[in-house]
Amino acid sequence: MAAAIRCIIPNPEVVFLRPLGLRFISTCRILSSGHNRWSKIKHDKVKEDAVRSKERLQWSRSIQEAAKKNGGDPISNSELSTVMAQAKKAGLPKDIIERAIAKGKGVSQSGAALQTVTLEAMLPPTISAIIECQTDNKKRTLEDIRLIVKNLGGTVTPTSHLFERRGHVILDSERPLEEEGVMEAVLEAGALDMELHGDEKTLSIYTKPNQTTSIAHSLVSSLGLILRRSEIIWVAKPESLVEAEADAETQLPLEEIISV
Repeated sequence: MAAAIRCIIPNPEVVFLRPLGLRFISTCRILSSGHNRWSKIKHDKVKEDAVRSKERLQWSRSIQEAAKKNGGDPISNSELSTVMAQAKKAGLPKDIIERAIAKGKGVSQSGAALQTVTLEAMLPPTISAIIECQTDNKKRTLEDIRLIVKNLGGTVTPTSHLFERRGHVILDSERPLEEEGVMEAVLEAGALDMELHGDEKTLSIYTKPNQTTSIAHSLVSSLGLILRRSEIIWVAKPESLVEAEADAETQLPLEEIISV
């Protein structure tokens, strides 16, 4: 009766032996494909990149807002100086800091005036998006964004019918806020919706676009809050929202677009 046995040995060469009772024994090294290990490394890297991109966006916005409020000179703008120091400590690159300051001042790094560019697209897996950015070269920026969308597996297509314009205001408090009292003041000011964040010291409100500034100032005055951000944004219409579980790889296209 013939038998063949495969064993793992240190020597990569194939060796043939004829021990008693066996016709032959074939021995060779078994090589692992490493597929599972690579998949795990890839998944972890995608997750880390998404977190890093989100952190950079948050620091960039903070610098931009500080420069917009009190100017782009960190010597005369203590808030900007503090945020810049914290961002550098967190590892934010110098070019992103400079670009954020320029955006806060309403100009590019070269000093040219910025224009708003908007592009509608569908990103994988099926995410409707409106990409809005500021640039000193509209043609070049549109070409760059189209190429990024294409490389990420998305398509440029109308999506604005799934969104509506809303004012978005973020307010900070030095002490925890009581939801009932805040809600009453928010509704009285004319806001459409509100969200009190986990620490109960940060309040987000949504308004009609033409009432954003007046409602923000009204709440700063009535509740003694600090205005952190006031902007006009695109918000998905309630009927267009669906529940979805997004993992790190699903979020990557969004994070890559945001980080540009």
